[in-house]
Amino acid sequence: MAKSDYFEWAGELFSLEEVFSKPEALSDIKIVEFCTLILGPSTPAYLTEFGATVFKVELPGMGDTMRSLTPWGWFWKKQALGWLKCARNKLHVAIDCHKEEGKELFKRLVAQSDVVVENLRGGTLDRWGIGYRDLVEINPGLIYIANNGFGQWGPYLVRPSYDAIAQSESGEAWISGFPGRLPMKSGIWLCDYYGGLMSAVGILVALHYRDRTGKGQYMEMSQAENIMRAMDWTWLYCHLTGKDRDRYGNRDVAICPSDIFRSMDGELVAVAATTDEQFKGLCEAMGKPELADDPRFVTNLERTKEGHAEELLSIVRDWVANNTWQVIDRQAQKYGFAAEKVYNGRDHYYDEHFEIRGFKWHIDDPILGDGVEEGVAPKLSETPGRIKWMGKPVGFDNEYVLTKYLGLTQDQIKELEDKGVIGKWTDFISRTPPDEWDGKSGIIFP
Repeated sequence: MAKSDYFEWAGELFSLEEVFSKPEALSDIKIVEFCTLILGPSTPAYLTEFGATVFKVELPGMGDTMRSLTPWGWFWKKQALGWLKCARNKLHVAIDCHKEEGKELFKRLVAQSDVVVENLRGGTLDRWGIGYRDLVEINPGLIYIANNGFGQWGPYLVRPSYDAIAQSESGEAWISGFPGRLPMKSGIWLCDYYGGLMSAVGILVALHYRDRTGKGQYMEMSQAENIMRAMDWTWLYCHLTGKDRDRYGNRDVAICPSDIFRSMDGELVAVAATTDEQFKGLCEAMGKPELADDPRFVTNLERTKEGHAEELLSIVRDWVANNTWQVIDRQAQKYGFAAEKVYNGRDHYYDEHFEIRGFKWHIDDPILGDGVEEGVAPKLSETPGRIKWMGKPVGFDNEYVLTKYLGLTQDQIKELEDKGVIGKWTDFISRTPPDEWDGKSGIIFP
């Protein structure tokens, strides 16, 4: 099969026009989320994209604290930008689980669900009488995961954790940044989203085990430990040498050359040549083919040695500085080494590549109207992920969930509202619908 045929086949296989006509892999899975901020809510958010039904349980009124977090205090249609990423595709239910009747509603929801996700401080739901040991009595096959900064036992249990704390505690911030300067945390909520992703993986593993044995299980995930798991050779290096891993800026100390440089036209350009063959290509592009035979640079092992690396990177830096990005890009394609300019958000947003692939996902949200979010990854050919809606006000789906899944009548729902056991949004930004909402769109009738 010719390459052109393969790429055409792949494009048709993942056609965006077919996404909503294909089944969802997790359509039979129900998840109860009792979470706030990012680490917890991002876990089921990944799974909703592949069809899991997620009941997001919030306290009536203000709901999730994440609804208030948005860059520079800027809201879109009264919605916080940071919150929308974790709210997609969920059913929003507002139950006061401090009240006994609220706890009973919560338990009834859990009784017919597969998974519970929570990220409150360790032991909180246990004290409320709705922790794993309580819930497993009514649902023996339950999969329960508790996400927080430092786990469910150990000396650090009482410490609160946020993404910046986890980046610091894990040491991820320590190895990020430039020599002689302060450590630098990632520009995104890295530990939150990566922690949520790995928690979702844990849930899929537990679901597979339950399919084989019928047994559920309890899981916990430490945000700090999880990011340590991603720090490649840091711990092994310390174990073998007794030394810390220091900061090297954008330079990769295991691959040379691999760094970011500034081109003649002002673009920031990443250049990497991992294999010896790629390095030969880079040398040809730079007009210095003899470097590929230089004993200091002939293998990657030699190139990464201190002194050798600095000299080689200086040569590459000068070459990039004397060429435009367009020239470097053409040379990279011609000679087979890797080069790419450093993209910003605006570059991504207007890049035709992401538009064609559907990663720039256009949403016709029934409440918020037209919106654009980052799409779904990975892409599955038979059961593709999808975004159905962006997010909803506090308690928006109360009637639908309580009627369809718990069998309550409208009179029973009204009585629970009057008692304050359930509720909806308060008149506060990012809790309410946008001003232009017509009062009906987005409501799901049982």
